[in-house]
Amino acid sequence: MLKTLINTPKNMGIAHTELASKIIKQTSTEFGITHFINNVVVIEFNEGTHIDLKAVKPILNNIKSHYGSTKPFGIVANRINSYSISILDLNKARQIIPNLAAYGIVSYNKATQMNAQIESSVCQWKDICFDNLFEGFNTIQKRVENQTLINSN
Repeated sequence: MLKTLINTPKNMGIAHTELASKIIKQTSTEFGITHFINNVVVIEFNEGTHIDLKAVKPILNNIKSHYGSTKPFGIVANRINSYSISILDLNKARQIIPNLAAYGIVSYNKATQMNAQIESSVCQWKDICFDNLFEGFNTIQKRVENQTLINSN
C-alpha cells in the first residue's frame, strides 16, 4: 500500500525542496533558521515564537555580516510554522538592513495569508504574499536583480 504525502507547511520547508542544494550558508538562533542563497535569504521561524526587534536582531546582524550594508538582497519568510510578529518593529528592523531590496512571505493557509496582508500594509513593498516557496523565491530574486540594475545605472 502506497502512502500519499500531503503537502503541509511542515514538509514545505526549504530542506524538502530543490533549493536545499543551493544553500551556501545557514545560521540558526533560538527563533529560527536563516538560509542564504546568493542574493536571497529564506527565513523559517520556529513554531510558537514571537518575533520582535529583540528576537530578530541576531538574525539581522547575521544578514548584515553576510551582505554588508550596500549589496542588495531579498528576504523570503517561509511560514511553515505558526508564530506571531510585532508589526510595529518592521520599520525599525528595516533600518538595521538598509540594503534590503525586496521582501516576500510564503503562506500556506488563510490565517498566514491574512497576516501577510497586514504586514504588507506597513511594508514599503506590494505583492509580498506567495503561495509556494518557488514562486516567492523566484519573484524576490528577480526584484533584487532589477534593483541591482537600477542602482548600477
